[in-house]
Amino acid sequence: MEETRLYMSMPTRGTDSQHSTNSPHSVDPHSTKGDGEGRWSTRRIAIYALFVALAIVASFIEFPIFPAAPYLKYDPSGIVSLIAGFAFGPMAAVLVSILSWIPHMFADPLGSIMAIAVALGLSVPASLLYRRFHSRIGALYGILLGSVCALAIALLGNLVITPLYANISVSQVVAMILPILLPFNLLKLVIHGTVTFIIYKPVSMLVKR
Repeated sequence: MEETRLYMSMPTRGTDSQHSTNSPHSVDPHSTKGDGEGRWSTRRIAIYALFVALAIVASFIEFPIFPAAPYLKYDPSGIVSLIAGFAFGPMAAVLVSILSWIPHMFADPLGSIMAIAVALGLSVPASLLYRRFHSRIGALYGILLGSVCALAIALLGNLVITPLYANISVSQVVAMILPILLPFNLLKLVIHGTVTFIIYKPVSMLVKR
């Protein structure tokens, strides 16, 4: 009887092997498979680097879009930050928004800080809402929420940074809000949002293959 009890208490090799295979701790930490939110893999790092490189290139593509103020230039780097956020989550949006403007920091630190703040205000809330409601409607509402946040940051940031940047008074900046700053930033965000909404899905599917 004692020998029988000893035999019954020992687990079989098949059961132990199955437990090891199904255990969540058995995942290879060096695996490049699986790009779930929060997973850092070689492939994901490479894709992040690609998005950052695209955003850097886009940040140097500047052109006027508002005839009343041709000195205010539009650049499409915010589109790249938004798509990165939709494809890989808020952390990707943060990294792309910040790193894409590092090259500009040396020549234009105040303008770069402003650009980073607006890019974060647009892409982070949008990607957070899209992660919660993963659908076309969620993407649309995310873009609208991000645009509202980015617009508020742009207007408030102009009140702080523009007097230092352009050597003008705060009252002069306030006078520019309705005729210049508000319509320019609205037009910029409409372009960002429209282009992103059209292309984010096929781009996301392409980079996740």
